[in-house]
Amino acid sequence: MKKKIYINDFSLVNALGSTNDEIAANLFGEPKVWMQKNSDLLHHGDVYVGAVDAELPDLSAYPQHFQTRNNQLALLAYQQLREQVEVLKAQLGSQRIGVILGTSTSGIAAGEEAMRHDNEQGGFPDSYDYRMQEMSNVAEFIAEASGVQGMVMTISTACSSSAKCFITASELIDSGVIDAAIVGGVDSLCGMTINGFHALDSLSEQICLPSSANRSGINIGEAAALVLLTQTPSELEFVGGGESSDAHHMSAPHPEGEGAIASIKGALQAAQLQPEVIDYINLHGTATPKNDEMEARAIASLFPLSTPVSSTKAFTGHTLGAAGATEAGLCCLALQQQKYPNHQWDGARDPNIPELNFVSQSVPQQPIRYCLSNSFAFGGSNVSLILRANHA
Repeated sequence: MKKKIYINDFSLVNALGSTNDEIAANLFGEPKVWMQKNSDLLHHGDVYVGAVDAELPDLSAYPQHFQTRNNQLALLAYQQLREQVEVLKAQLGSQRIGVILGTSTSGIAAGEEAMRHDNEQGGFPDSYDYRMQEMSNVAEFIAEASGVQGMVMTISTACSSSAKCFITASELIDSGVIDAAIVGGVDSLCGMTINGFHALDSLSEQICLPSSANRSGINIGEAAALVLLTQTPSELEFVGGGESSDAHHMSAPHPEGEGAIASIKGALQAAQLQPEVIDYINLHGTATPKNDEMEARAIASLFPLSTPVSSTKAFTGHTLGAAGATEAGLCCLALQQQKYPNHQWDGARDPNIPELNFVSQSVPQQPIRYCLSNSFAFGGSNVSLILRANHA
């Protein structure tokens, strides 16, 4: 029998705020624009981004190669979990706790700054260390900051990265390799992703409009989201995840959502649930034409029309490697608060995609017990997670 995996604590840092309480108040409050216009990241023109507007921790006490904005975001999230991690270390021992984190860019912004310095002054700055931009950096940093000594790994599969961490960690716990894990994702804003998506004609010039007939692309955001997965019963439970790899195209999903359908079915099977018991679906909902169309087809083929759905990308931006864990965390807030995150858009339904029940009122008509969160990435890497509230 598979071990039950619980969420003992979680912390979020994104454009909505730097604490769970602040983020919940803004997520479920009156509609407001949280994106900021930035003129430094895109080579030609301005772009809206979901930037973290908070005082970030000082990293001067850590080795130079850990001193990046990415790790500042990670530490700001970790500080909110530190007390619970210390309790776990006392109970389980440091060697039995792992760190499994997702990222897509790591500290590449530090590399970009170093390249600018080299172009202007003929050499890298003394503050630069190439290890800053290694994918493994953020997981190694959280292991250093927390003092845990179990398995440490980084997963980098683009926008599904931190969602995959939940499944990997649960498998490691179930197999007895570790007893608990700090999982999640961290990604900070950088020029590479902004200009890369611009080159793909995937950036929106305005605030993104998920599922709208007027949608034109994404807004990029930054975030840190950390979750403690353990076997200790709590009010929140990770009940199952599904993964698929359809490899339809390097940067486009299968138009009929075959990979998305496979990952959702895998999650439902792992959780031993029927589609009609899902109370809320957090869409991947990037506001790109192809993603929203295929996801709507996938959802409509599996779930009743009455199932409430929404995309939270217009609140946080697409936080890439941190998106899966960020949106799983928003689902945790929905389960705790018993409120739906609204679908923030212009209300212009696209006649070319199936009809969905987009959330327009945060207070549900019945208790929210099960949430499904989707994350779909380049290359056809698809992950769906199901979370449960044990108090509802």
